[in-house]
Amino acid sequence: MSSGNVRYNAMFLFLVDTGIIWSTAPTGGTASQHDPRVDALIRLVASSPVCVGVVMENVVEPSPLRITPTVRALSSPEKLWFKESSAKNLRNRDFLSPTTMLNTLYADGQVPPAVMSRVLSLRGSGVLPVAGGEVTGEGLRVRVDRAAAFGAVLAGGATEYLKPSSPRQGCVVLNCPALHPKPNTPTPDTLTLGQLRTVLLADHMGALLRGQGFAVSYCPTLPEDSDISAFLQALGIDWPTAPASCTNEEREEKIQEALESCPYRERETERGRRTSGGGGSKADDGENERALRVNLKRVFQEEGLLGYDPSLALICISLLHLSQVAMATALHVTSCQDEFRQQQIAMLWRASGASHTQRHLVCGPVKTPGSQLTAAQYLQLRRGQMKEASEMKYGDQVEGQTWDDIIRVMTSATVRFELLSTVHTSPVTLDVQREGGVSTKGPRGGVFVMYNCARLHTLFDSYERGVEKGLYPEIPEGSKLDFSALKEEGEWLLLFNYLIPFSELMDQSGQALDGEGGGARVNIKTEQICKFLVSLSKDFSSYYNRVHVLGEPLPHLFNQMFCRLYLLRALRELYHSALDTLNLPPIRQL
Repeated sequence: MSSGNVRYNAMFLFLVDTGIIWSTAPTGGTASQHDPRVDALIRLVASSPVCVGVVMENVVEPSPLRITPTVRALSSPEKLWFKESSAKNLRNRDFLSPTTMLNTLYADGQVPPAVMSRVLSLRGSGVLPVAGGEVTGEGLRVRVDRAAAFGAVLAGGATEYLKPSSPRQGCVVLNCPALHPKPNTPTPDTLTLGQLRTVLLADHMGALLRGQGFAVSYCPTLPEDSDISAFLQALGIDWPTAPASCTNEEREEKIQEALESCPYRERETERGRRTSGGGGSKADDGENERALRVNLKRVFQEEGLLGYDPSLALICISLLHLSQVAMATALHVTSCQDEFRQQQIAMLWRASGASHTQRHLVCGPVKTPGSQLTAAQYLQLRRGQMKEASEMKYGDQVEGQTWDDIIRVMTSATVRFELLSTVHTSPVTLDVQREGGVSTKGPRGGVFVMYNCARLHTLFDSYERGVEKGLYPEIPEGSKLDFSALKEEGEWLLLFNYLIPFSELMDQSGQALDGEGGGARVNIKTEQICKFLVSLSKDFSSYYNRVHVLGEPLPHLFNQMFCRLYLLRALRELYHSALDTLNLPPIRQL
């Protein structure tokens, strides 16, 4: 037998007659990567009667359960299945092929036995285990083997469900025009709410893309110790800074030189012909004679770039605030008011010889009926409301650095959820009446999410205190638990609607960024993480208010309690992973 490519998971190879102990490679190693004598030893072991034992096996790691592979496996060859999500429907089915679809595919809607057999014996990488199925008046419904699914997801710690399912590679530069000097660096008092929305969105996109494996850079770099940098840090945004003495003059000169020699530059003779034909103006004639004039319309027409404004035409440049970017995708996160100017700059980059992909993530306006607030005034308002609400609920406890940090994080959560929970192309309308206040109760975005995350921390603190007092034993390994004890409908809803689908939700921003075609604009479902967290918090709160997790310290109740703790521990980590994409640290207690 050839052992050169034997995959093995043996920790030790014992040869009793020689007393030799060989350490072997971790799972995934190959014999050919080690001492050549390993081949001879393996052949010897295979035939030797003195061998006590060899642990050698083909190791196939089970794939994490996913929704998309399951729907694909069910739907092959026809796309006819849907995942259920409502608590009502999940009581009797997890996937459904509606009657209307069955009537289209099969005579009289009768499902052939071969199709039924294939559905009930479904297997495959990442496919949820099927417990049964039948045809009803609603269609062909399938139920997942829930105990097996709970065990597969929770017993190993659920780590694979808290990160993107498809790690990616590449470089992305997130450019936020709102932070560029025009000509001065913006301040919190000049930053509009619409511009603040683009900064928060760029920060969120950066965290999402880094989580998927992209190398992410930010543009522009802000001056150290500037008011705008301190303002962003108060919101939990760690935007890159540099000493105020640093400039991009050298890079700008290189771009200017490239534009001077680019084929889209208009020479004096071309400008003169257009002026003599009546296309010029006195204003044009009075411009700096050394200024560059570039025909942007020719750039996107001749290079076949789609989605750019057809009114882009001739632009006169006397100074460029641009930096050359290495081979990467440039994602310009801009407001709808600044989109035209950013398209001009994108075409100038292209004309200067930059060939990297450029996409535009455009945000709708932010409206504040009845008042006009700057970003600084808005943050001050929300911080004051959050402190007032906390004092009303917790009284004199609200003092000191700990509470200052809590109020800062809760204010940041409120602002982020208000500005990021809406589809990025749609307008956001804010209630900024000073008497409105910020409630610490009810499903109202960031505060509600942070509160329910804190409840999970409080639960596990209570459990640990119970362990210290001898009321409860330590949580055993997942392989020792019977997860069929998780029968409450809220438990399956939390696993099936949140824990299992989360990794696929994380994949979507990178997939949208890679999408070919579609023009300059890119539409990414940037609101989904906020909506996911709010929905999760509603369902978790409903479950937690209904189910007593830490029960009586009786041995026959421990299995169910431990299974629930495994589920809720995974949910706690899910909260952390999702909040991390918003750069919001969890609060342990409220």
